[in-house]
Amino acid sequence: MSRGGVLLTGATGFVGMEVLARYLEHSDRTVSCLIRAPSDDRARQRLDEVIRNLFGRGADRYAARVAAYAADLTAPGLGLSPHRRDRLAESVTTIVHSAASISFVLPLEEAREINVGGTRRMLEFAQLAQARGGLHRYGQVSTAFVAGTHDGRFAEGDLEVGQGFRNSYEQSKFEAEQLVRSHDELPWTILRPSIVVGDRRSGWTAAFNVLYWPLRAFSSGLFKTVPANLAAPLDVVSIDFVADAIHELCECDEGVGGTFHLTAGPEATTMGEIAAAACRYFRRPLPEVVSPSEFQPADARLSAAALESSSIYFPYFSIATVFDNALTRARLGRAGIQASPLGDYLERLLDFATRSRWGKRPIARAEALLR
Repeated sequence: MSRGGVLLTGATGFVGMEVLARYLEHSDRTVSCLIRAPSDDRARQRLDEVIRNLFGRGADRYAARVAAYAADLTAPGLGLSPHRRDRLAESVTTIVHSAASISFVLPLEEAREINVGGTRRMLEFAQLAQARGGLHRYGQVSTAFVAGTHDGRFAEGDLEVGQGFRNSYEQSKFEAEQLVRSHDELPWTILRPSIVVGDRRSGWTAAFNVLYWPLRAFSSGLFKTVPANLAAPLDVVSIDFVADAIHELCECDEGVGGTFHLTAGPEATTMGEIAAAACRYFRRPLPEVVSPSEFQPADARLSAAALESSSIYFPYFSIATVFDNALTRARLGRAGIQASPLGDYLERLLDFATRSRWGKRPIARAEALLR
C-alpha cells in the first residue's frame, strides 16, 4: 500500500468526484486535484463545491486533506510552474487520470487534443514523479468502448482487434490507451468502465446521458418507436461500483501492467429487459422496435436538440460486444467488490431521475444518500 499523496484529474466530473470520495473516506492520504480554472482560487471554489456535493455537512472534515491547483492538461508541464510541478512530483505516489472529454460529437482532432494530448502530459508527469519520489501506480481511466465496432468477445487484454469507431470519443480513448501501453517503464493500470449510471443505493447521478436520454423521452411519450435490438446486451454499471473498483485496483499491489473491465460482462442486461422494466415503471405499452438506422421520431414535440442528444447514443442499443471481465471479477471478488445487475436498481435510478426532473432540479449526493 502506497503512503504518499494522490494526484487526481477529473475531480469535478462524475467518475472523478466519486474516486475523490473513496480516497477521502477510505484513507488518510492527501489528494491534490488538477482542475481547469483561471486561478488557484477559482480551482479551490470548484473543488469546494464538489466536496459539499459529496459530503454535505461533513465536508469540513475532508476539505483540509484536498488541494486544488489550476492546471491545463493539454499544456506543456500541465500549465503548472516548474517549482509547483516538481513539488507535486516529489509528493505523490499514486496518479489517477480521470479527466477527459466525453463528448461523442467533437471533431476528432479536438477529442485527440484533450484525451490523447492530456494523457501524454500526464504520462510525462508520471515519469517525473517516478524519478523524483517513486511512483506506486498510474491509473488511466479509459472506456470499455475502445472495442469500437468489434462484435463478440472483447477481452481485458485486447486493444487492437481491427475495429472501427462510432465516434471521436471511442477513437481518442483507444489512442490514449495505445500511448499508455507504450510506457513500459511506468507502473500503469488501465481501467475500462462501460456505461456508467447512478449509485445503486440512492439512484444519485451527476450525469444524465447515454441511457437516461431515451428513458426520459420515453417517459414523456415522445418516442413511439424504440431504436434498438431487444436481444442486444447493454453493458451498464453503477458509479459506486466503478469508483470502488478504481480505488481498489489503484491501491493494491497487484495489477501493474494490467487492463481491467469494470463492466457487467456476460451478465449485461438486454435492451429487451430494460425496455420492459421502463414500460412497467412509466406504465406505458412497449413501443415498436426498429433498428437505429430506421428510427424516426413520431412526435413533433421532440425538439431537434433533444433528438440529437438522444440519437448519438442510439448505436449503443444494438451492439453485439461482450466485455469479458473474468480477470476483474476474480480480482475484485477477493475485495468484496462486484457489479449488480441493472434490474436490481433500475427503479432507484428512475426514482432519482424523476425526483430531480432529469437533472433540472439538482440534488446533492449527500442529500440523496440520506433518503
